[in-house]
Amino acid sequence: MSYIFDALQKSQAERSGVDPNALEAATEVLKAAERQASAQRDAAIRTEIGHRPVAVADIESALSVDEATSAPGDSEDFEGPDRRDAQTQIDQFRQFRSLRVMVSPQSRLVSITDKEGLAAEKFRFLAVRLRQARQKRSLQKVLITSSVPQEGKSTVAANLACTLARRAKQRTLLLDGDLRRPSLEHMFGLGKLPGLCEWLQGDIGPAESIYHLEETGLWMLPAGSTPRNPLELMQSGRLSSMMDQLTAWFDWIVVDSPPVLPLADTSVWMRVVDGVLLVVRQGTSEKRHLQQGIEAIEKSKLIGSLMNCSANSSHNDYYYHYKPKAASAPETNPRQ
Repeated sequence: MSYIFDALQKSQAERSGVDPNALEAATEVLKAAERQASAQRDAAIRTEIGHRPVAVADIESALSVDEATSAPGDSEDFEGPDRRDAQTQIDQFRQFRSLRVMVSPQSRLVSITDKEGLAAEKFRFLAVRLRQARQKRSLQKVLITSSVPQEGKSTVAANLACTLARRAKQRTLLLDGDLRRPSLEHMFGLGKLPGLCEWLQGDIGPAESIYHLEETGLWMLPAGSTPRNPLELMQSGRLSSMMDQLTAWFDWIVVDSPPVLPLADTSVWMRVVDGVLLVVRQGTSEKRHLQQGIEAIEKSKLIGSLMNCSANSSHNDYYYHYKPKAASAPETNPRQ
């Protein structure tokens, strides 16, 4: 199982007052679901290409997490379907308005505020695993969701998108698909902007909906104004064609969706993406909610799960805290 903030420890759970038996049960539910999803993917790919794929769910396998490292055959020049010539692409992206982000040092956007920290390193690790997975399956549109609210899905989506955007020649779009309670605009310090809702309603086009976030290399499609009936708007038929258009422009599309329970919005998003990452939060996720959330996700699209906000950090060693030493000041001779 994927751990963003290190492995969940029983001793830490006991000190924090969390029932360790409940945590172990929740972990077993996730492991069982991921094993089932991985087995189904492996069987399908073995039939199609004749060999076993890399298991993305095994996020803790030995793997270099250097940002510049890529899997064999992983190309920085990956191009989505129907990619037009280079000059047309340049002209297309010039129409998007650029915005300056305002992220406070206390923000949870660690991929911007603390690039050398352990949390940012974990997101680089996750990005490498996703790039490896794309060598074995179609994986361009990634949905980030959770079972219930307050599990950190939006924070994970934003940090993952920022990390993917740092890769040269990989255009990354962060899409706020939570039309009921959008949060990405606030996270990046942006004002209220027109976006997805207005595009789906036919009021504006992509040039007025997509924004380039300066100093991040990231493009963003905000949720826009809150509609009266989000589900009805998403099922209007325009969402699929919009995603096809975005797929032709961007190499990665990270979608922040509503929680799986109790809304049906996420089921609509799952039909138009290639893979789903389920965020789980220590002390918040309950076994019954996890079980229901996993059952609601199509097993062939479940990439894995991520443990958020683990209270224990067991990797406080040299490799995670290495920073180049500052140049020492020249010695002075007081007698000179």
